[in-house]
Amino acid sequence: MTRSFPNTRLRRTRSTGWSRAMHRETMLAPADLIWPLFVTEGEGVEESVAALPGVSRWSVDGIAKRAREAVDLGIPCIALFPNTPAGKRSDDGAEALNPDNLMCRAIRAVRDACGHDVGILTDVALDPYTSHGQDGLVNEAGYVANDDTVAVLVDQAMNQAAAGADIIAPSDMMDGRVRAIRMALEMGGHAEVQIMAYAAKFASAFYGPFRDAVGSRERLAGDKSTYQMDPANGGEALAEVAMDIAEGADSVIVKPGLAYLDIVWRVRERFAIPVFAYQVSGEYAMIEAGAAAGVGDRDALLMEKLLAFKRAGASGVLTYHAPVAARLLNG
Repeated sequence: MTRSFPNTRLRRTRSTGWSRAMHRETMLAPADLIWPLFVTEGEGVEESVAALPGVSRWSVDGIAKRAREAVDLGIPCIALFPNTPAGKRSDDGAEALNPDNLMCRAIRAVRDACGHDVGILTDVALDPYTSHGQDGLVNEAGYVANDDTVAVLVDQAMNQAAAGADIIAPSDMMDGRVRAIRMALEMGGHAEVQIMAYAAKFASAFYGPFRDAVGSRERLAGDKSTYQMDPANGGEALAEVAMDIAEGADSVIVKPGLAYLDIVWRVRERFAIPVFAYQVSGEYAMIEAGAAAGVGDRDALLMEKLLAFKRAGASGVLTYHAPVAARLLNG
């Protein structure tokens, strides 16, 4: 069927607010958001992250309050990232296995404050715990050793599951870690714990403010291009997703988000699995900087970008703008 003017006037349905709402194809709600939060030591502590205006590190008691805020706003899940003190970082990242580390204490505090009213997603990777800033164990040749790292990641995941994590999110990009974690969870009495795999995580230039927030940027020796993906590769991203699904992932993450909307779309079209986009720290900071420079209204900019993720097929979005967006959506 061919539609032509004047029988068809596409502006007819745009002419009023109620009509635009009725014909809107893409919907965004607070339930589509996951709120990343940074945990730091102390009590009653709020430390602003200079590279992320409006974002702070919170002590465990503050994280519990932010989780309660998420519940009140209708945000269904928070994602936790620790800023481990320098004295507890080591070459082998052993603090990741401490059942009383920052991450585990934050998990328990959120559970005590909110029960099961909010989901707790936990990051599985060693970079917040290593003295060299890499996501895994570095061998004598300076290479991040895959299989040795996977063994530690399994223990890290089990430590977080025992503390009460609902979703384990391995962000390290080691080969085979999803299968290993899935088997350990099944055999260790945590069959109900989900795995949301960072399946297509690219070696991006947009991660800098995040690394500041978890205290790893100044420690990072070298780069992460031997395990994070080449930004030029789309087909390889689909292969990574396929492998993680086969190994037991319940959902997958594409990271970063906005520069990789084509990957989000291709994953959604190819696989019958929820796909989440991570609007990473650099993307967040660019919105804030752009708004401050007069590029446009901050709220309008952030909402347009969140809609872009949904329009591309994302089931949800991890974003530091989650509380702002939820308030806007709630009116």
